[in-house]
Amino acid sequence: MSDPVICFGQQPNGFFPKRFFYSKVVTARRLRQEIGGRIVYFCHDSDHDYRETTTPLRDLMTGEVKRLNFDHVGKIQKKYSPLYAKKIHPDWQQKTARVLPCFVTMALVDLFESVRAGTAADFCLEMYRRLGLLDGIEVVRSGDPEVRKRAIDVDDYYVDVPYEGETVRARRQGGRLLLHRGGDEYLEIPGRGGDSGPDPGRESISPARDTRLRWMQSVVRCTHYIAGAGEMQYLKVDEAPEIAFVERDVIDDAHGSWVPEGPPGS
Repeated sequence: MSDPVICFGQQPNGFFPKRFFYSKVVTARRLRQEIGGRIVYFCHDSDHDYRETTTPLRDLMTGEVKRLNFDHVGKIQKKYSPLYAKKIHPDWQQKTARVLPCFVTMALVDLFESVRAGTAADFCLEMYRRLGLLDGIEVVRSGDPEVRKRAIDVDDYYVDVPYEGETVRARRQGGRLLLHRGGDEYLEIPGRGGDSGPDPGRESISPARDTRLRWMQSVVRCTHYIAGAGEMQYLKVDEAPEIAFVERDVIDDAHGSWVPEGPPGS
């Protein structure tokens, strides 16, 4: 039998990651100690929701929580571009570093300032690496064209396409490519959809929520999957009977940001 492959999935979720993400890392490492094998982080950097990278931090003096996030170079990017393509405004890192001492130690401020990355996804991943969270963990990114080429076809998906000079993530429905404007409002990308139009290339496709598991599994081929309570409510586990699903460890303040108490990487 092949060695176990322990996987957990998550979007980039703040430049200091959410505590539920930290819990998944801890759970995966504990499981590896018990059964061996390797750990894979399936990073869904194809997601386009800028709210995913909101980083709530607690003021060290007052205890008040402030929610920080990236500044992006344009409104279309902010709302519709996948996280791997959301470019960070050139002034954002410097401006954020000036306020961070209210929330974290100077060692963490220095670590934050040392990161060099141009997009939201790249910045988050580099922070996680420097915090030591990804030591010994393989990262598979859903936005990687080579990963997409290896994945199976699914019938419910998004397509990354150009729109007004930007790369946007559009839902394909009924032969149309749609951007969700909010509520029940959608914007159709003209000239890109239609049943008679060209099929999108495999390298431009990423799965929707209900097709993500089998799409991911076709590439990762994991034996164990670490899932949060919310994931377990919608994952179609019957589609992957070969996977043992393990609920992540319980952690306090799961949607708060994980900030290490000791030196970075300790």
